[in-house]
Amino acid sequence: MSASTLVIQTAFLGDVVLTTPLLSALAAEHGPVDVVTTALAAPLLETHPAVVQVIPYDKRGRDRGWTGLRRLGRQLEASQYARAYMPHRSLRTAALALLARIPIRIGFSGSWSFLYTEGRPKPQMGHETDRLLALANGAMGVYRPQLRPRTEDETVAGELGIDGPFVALAPGSIWGSKRWPYYAELATRLAERIGVVIVGSADDADLGNEIQGAAEGGTGRQRIVNACGRLSLRQSAALIGRAELLVTNDSAPLHLATAMGTPIVALFGPTVTEFGFGPLRPGDVVLGMDGLLCRPCSPHGPPECPLGHHRCMRDLTAVAVVRAIEDMGALRRRN
Repeated sequence: MSASTLVIQTAFLGDVVLTTPLLSALAAEHGPVDVVTTALAAPLLETHPAVVQVIPYDKRGRDRGWTGLRRLGRQLEASQYARAYMPHRSLRTAALALLARIPIRIGFSGSWSFLYTEGRPKPQMGHETDRLLALANGAMGVYRPQLRPRTEDETVAGELGIDGPFVALAPGSIWGSKRWPYYAELATRLAERIGVVIVGSADDADLGNEIQGAAEGGTGRQRIVNACGRLSLRQSAALIGRAELLVTNDSAPLHLATAMGTPIVALFGPTVTEFGFGPLRPGDVVLGMDGLLCRPCSPHGPPECPLGHHRCMRDLTAVAVVRAIEDMGALRRRN
């Protein structure tokens, strides 16, 4: 059975997680919604309480190009949605809602809003969750990101072989300049006091192995587990939810931790929280090198430092990160 409201969000994984407050707000207004999202992000939304069904859009595979888009449009048309909301400003998103012949199409004003029936201004300030909530009437500040792993996800996350409390580390990012270079040193320092689990995708597995290999062993060190590529997204969310704290770059695991209520130490280099993608939980910490004239250098963080020195990350020491973790109380029981 289909819902009467469709949300189309096919941006990056973190953007999908930050759209969950909008799903809750729209469900409160119109009833539970259907969602079109990427094949990668689909499992995260399948268990969300505001969602009836998730329609995967494999825009780089089966649904590639305009042929795939038209095919998906016909599939959606059969559901006869009354309205569509489009938080992601893109031609494909706008065209998909039009091809599906959805009579009310609401998105943010921009290059493709002439394909909508209503284009609303997107706020320039504030966190991205609240900016996206501008599409829902009167809901800004009311809802927060939320994920709901299943019991079996929790079970798998609990079977990684680490006993007792642990700190999770998320060293990866698809944007190379966002990667903090001292996770191995941090893992070594933490393992003297608490368990460590490295989280990430299969693409991060080699990096996780490097960090694990550098940090494990030695007298009195706690267990270090490299979970990169070993868990599904929902299982990863469940694992992060079990952690005392997550240390992460400006990347998707930050938003998974926000949605799971896990304390965060976020390391921001080429980007800044003013872009709207920092932690939301009171008490979370963001570390970055203030005063660098080259920072921020781009909206996402380039593949490499444009100036070659990468000081925004290299000047941020492992000692400073450990101090932040201590101040948040995650190591208190191990002192």
